[in-house]
Amino acid sequence: MFKIRMLVAAIALTGSLSVMAADALPTTAPAPADNPTTAEKVTLGKMLYHDPRLSSTGTVSCASCHNTMLGGEDNRPNSMGVNGQTGGRSAPTVWNSAFNTVQFWDGRAASLEEQAAGPVTNPIEMGMKSWDDVVARLKTIRGYRKAFDLAFGSDSETITKDNATKAIAAYERTLITPNSAYDKYVKGDADAMNEQQVRGMNKVVELGCTSCHSGPAFNGPGVFQKFPMHPNGYFEAQYHISKDKGLAEVTKKDSDAHMFKVPTLRNIALTAPYFHNGSVPTLEKAVRVMAKLQLDKELSDEEVADIVAFLNALTGEFPKQEMPVLPGTPGVTFNN
Repeated sequence: MFKIRMLVAAIALTGSLSVMAADALPTTAPAPADNPTTAEKVTLGKMLYHDPRLSSTGTVSCASCHNTMLGGEDNRPNSMGVNGQTGGRSAPTVWNSAFNTVQFWDGRAASLEEQAAGPVTNPIEMGMKSWDDVVARLKTIRGYRKAFDLAFGSDSETITKDNATKAIAAYERTLITPNSAYDKYVKGDADAMNEQQVRGMNKVVELGCTSCHSGPAFNGPGVFQKFPMHPNGYFEAQYHISKDKGLAEVTKKDSDAHMFKVPTLRNIALTAPYFHNGSVPTLEKAVRVMAKLQLDKELSDEEVADIVAFLNALTGEFPKQEMPVLPGTPGVTFNN
């Protein structure tokens, strides 16, 4: 076991095969200078994150699609928004999203603050007509006044779009899952992963998976990656992977076609179904598809089993989540 671990460490240091994420996941996330994390912001952000009244029908919250009681998403191929509408993409996990350089599958948001603003006014997701309408609604909920003032001071108007998204982002930066078997292993506990998981880790390095899924969060350095790299008619017919143009859907540039943010592999065992469109139902199948479409490799059953075992070793410890008590609106409902 010790020799295997030393081999992996040598690979990481020399780069002779591929860059292995040799660092454990940090237990805290960096915050931008204009939004330092405070307990008051986190408390407010948790309230807003779980409050369905930020949606037009009063039925959909951030947590509806990014469930912090599970793997940080909803285990649906396509998430369901207001009035039962579904979009074309699978919800990415919110756990460890603080370590993403860009947000959304197409990377169109540069920060958690920017990402938090998007779904609220998306007509398919939360369906509010504008953030002005969101702010006006929040101002009618008396309990939010105190929470915003505690988080941002009371010298001026505190219930604003900017402050709401900052609070949600502050809460999301606390959603970190450290101390996985892998984390313990790279910290020196040679028994934290079993032999099959170590074989899977070595295979991931050997194949070159970590050329994209690098770093402590296994989500790369923030660059985009083309998917698929090697088109395959058999898999395309089953999973329609190329239907979504990725970043090009935003930029309208042909050069951005099929470019996607590299997703984290942390807790991936809990986030089926897989890929941007949620078309692949099992982790075993996802490993095979990725090997073929990205690396043009055919994997044996044993190799797939080993890699899946390693990916299970990336499931971390989830901080206990206590649901917030939301400020009430006696005698009033929000349903547009």
